[in-house]
Amino acid sequence: MKLVVPNQHGAWAMLLIPYLLGVVASSFRLIHIPLFIGWFFLYLATYPLMMVIKGKQVSFHFNWAVGYFFISFVFLGLVMFVEWRLIYFGLAMIPFFLLNIYFVKRKNERAFTNDMVAIGVFCIGGLASFYIGKGALTSEGLSVALFVFLFFLGSTFFVKSMIREKKNKRFRWYSWGYHFIVLLFIFTLKESWLWILPFAPSLIRAISLYNKKLTIMQLGIIEIINSVIFLVVTSLLFL
Repeated sequence: MKLVVPNQHGAWAMLLIPYLLGVVASSFRLIHIPLFIGWFFLYLATYPLMMVIKGKQVSFHFNWAVGYFFISFVFLGLVMFVEWRLIYFGLAMIPFFLLNIYFVKRKNERAFTNDMVAIGVFCIGGLASFYIGKGALTSEGLSVALFVFLFFLGSTFFVKSMIREKKNKRFRWYSWGYHFIVLLFIFTLKESWLWILPFAPSLIRAISLYNKKLTIMQLGIIEIINSVIFLVVTSLLFL
């Protein structure tokens, strides 16, 4: 039997990177394992749930959603038994999920705003990961969420400039301008200039690859490589 899993490959990086950076920026605890399993299955559950909302094979997708949610709640329940305050992170995600549902109902899932909403959800997962390791939300934990949000928003600009908005020259400048402003912002925010290094490759690829004839697979590989660079360099800076 084929598993029902989300078909947006870029979202897997958004799922993993905030969580891993939350661990690196704080400290690893065994409770991170069940937290990640619960978080992973919660993410899996969203795809069949959205299919139900769309009215596609409702009974089939409903059963998958219930199964994923059940596994997620079992593991997240174990985690909250140890640290009940994690429920606040779950509550913070609810408005984002409601916005996702709104865009699905409007048949406008690819809207830029919806992408921002999705990134926000994954950032909250990173905050939860940091909180478990640190026992509190500090400025460093908020930096994790901020950096991840800025990075993946840049990916959204880049991918749209290469696919849906490739003929929109104005959007090209939006993309390039955004990446440049992020570098300036990080440079002024952090004491060390080294913190711009995780974001510099994004600016380079946004400019150098614009208008290149690349397939969806090639773009995906480029984004995976860029995400790995961001994860590794940012992790080293947090250590």
